[in-house]
Amino acid sequence: MHGFLDLALIFLIATAIAVPLFRRFGLSAVLGYLAAGVLIGPHAFGLIDDVETTLAASEFGVVMMLFVIGLELSPARLWVMRRGVFGFGAMQVFASTAVLAAVMLAFHFGWGWKAMLIIGMGLALSSTAVGLQLLAERKALTTDYGRLTFAILLFQDIVAIPLLAAIPLLGEAKALEQSAPSMDAVLRAVGVIALVVFGGRFLLRYVLRAVAQTKIVEVFTATALAVVIGTAWLMEQVGLSMGLGAFLAGVLLADSEYRHELEAHIEPFKGLLLGLFFIAVGMSIDLDVMVRHPVLIAAGVLGLLALKALLLVGVGRMAGLPWRSALMLATMLGMGGEFGFVVFAEAFKSGLIETALRDMLVVVVGLSMALTPLLLIMATRFLAAAEKDKPKRAFDNIDHEHPRVIIAGFGRMGQIVGRILKAQQIPFTALENSPEQVDMSRRFGNSIYFGDPARPELLRAAHADRAEVFVLTTDDPEANIRTARLVKRQYPHLKVFARARNRQHAFKLMDLGVDGVIRESFAGSLEISEQVMAALGLSPEVARERTQRFREHDEALLREQHLVYDDEAALVATSKEALRELQSLFEADEAREAQLRDKAASK
Repeated sequence: MHGFLDLALIFLIATAIAVPLFRRFGLSAVLGYLAAGVLIGPHAFGLIDDVETTLAASEFGVVMMLFVIGLELSPARLWVMRRGVFGFGAMQVFASTAVLAAVMLAFHFGWGWKAMLIIGMGLALSSTAVGLQLLAERKALTTDYGRLTFAILLFQDIVAIPLLAAIPLLGEAKALEQSAPSMDAVLRAVGVIALVVFGGRFLLRYVLRAVAQTKIVEVFTATALAVVIGTAWLMEQVGLSMGLGAFLAGVLLADSEYRHELEAHIEPFKGLLLGLFFIAVGMSIDLDVMVRHPVLIAAGVLGLLALKALLLVGVGRMAGLPWRSALMLATMLGMGGEFGFVVFAEAFKSGLIETALRDMLVVVVGLSMALTPLLLIMATRFLAAAEKDKPKRAFDNIDHEHPRVIIAGFGRMGQIVGRILKAQQIPFTALENSPEQVDMSRRFGNSIYFGDPARPELLRAAHADRAEVFVLTTDDPEANIRTARLVKRQYPHLKVFARARNRQHAFKLMDLGVDGVIRESFAGSLEISEQVMAALGLSPEVARERTQRFREHDEALLREQHLVYDDEAALVATSKEALRELQSLFEADEAREAQLRDKAASK
């Protein structure tokens, strides 16, 4: 029997050793947590025996994760996702259930149709915690397959509720009163959902405003935790999903002014409890079962991953994903999930499955979750190699023979230049080296040609000899400089205006003698500075004048530093001297403005 401090110390030490070690070798943190759980669990070193209690406590990590995700989704955005959630999510769950149950029936396992249906449904559910954590690690939540992954996982969380309610009804020893939910239970569930909706939409905002006014950080933290845990508790009292309730509360607070504050306070607890959840999953993997039935376990894990992956590729393609994204979706969701543990435990209690079968299913699900991070790494490398080996897309034939302007790079900056020229009916030719950018721009009706502007033959095909201006907005500094060097050498008559990422990039372009260097964030930074000064009480005219003075001063400094940019000591010295000069200029401006105010007051 371990005390609280003993347990906390074991968990923290296991995490501190395993996760950095796995990350050091380029593996997922989830895999590190799972490995730590296997080692400290009852089936390895036996440092912690109570797996069920640990798993139950750590489920709050999943609850908090769903709350934070809810904060990112307003009700309007959730409505936009309805096709992915209730269309493709339902398709994945029911197709996976049917295929898995059919495979079990074909192999004559003799478990009965009720058991096979419940097992199929339990295995059809994927791990929300593992899937979303892996997407977050890879910064893929906003990709096409990331959005569909989340939509499917959300439907799985929704469908798990009626599934858990149906298990006792299918059990061999159900009582007569369990044959249908009572009206009282239904009313309680509806009432709690209404309370969460009303409270999240109206009451909680006033509570959070009152707490925020105290300006005591720990009180706001306690309130944020109370919102999540309270919502989960209410849902659990009426037999609904804790995670789904927390997600709903997050969605309803997504439009509030406290969204970011809530997320910042919940995030540390979410991370720790999610890590504990993965450790608990690792602890639940019974190594003895693996030793006794290695062939069955291996067949179960590989069969589950393969069957679900095939179905998920089909779902992804039907959703309009390209093959690459559909494969990533299949790799992400081919595993079993944490709800599977609950489903199989309930099925065992209801007499649908035996102890040995339950233990084997738990190991299959746990191993599938543990293998997913590795499979994702393998899939990513395979796709990268396939991308490298596939034949290069041929450059487009350019049929525009009389451009006045050539735009090289049709991303954010190039598109704005193109729109302004197009609105004035000034003919231009746009060149872009990214096939994805070309395809997307064409969907919006832009005339754009695929090709590398640093290739002499492409510039000849684009009739650079007939153009007047060359606008260089490619975002790769090295490619940008190569193109500028080529254009200045072969087409000296062209006026070249080039985008620069930073000062060093600008200096190199200035070395080539381009006609204009435009620093990509300079104008936006000046505009922000002008608005900040106005917000601090300066008149709009004064703020605009000081911003213009800074622009002129910095452009002069850029020309001065261009002469010494390869000498770091000289750069530092000129920067310090320039700051003193600028301070003197602003002080002189303030003194002049004060004199003018005094004269105006004396009149």
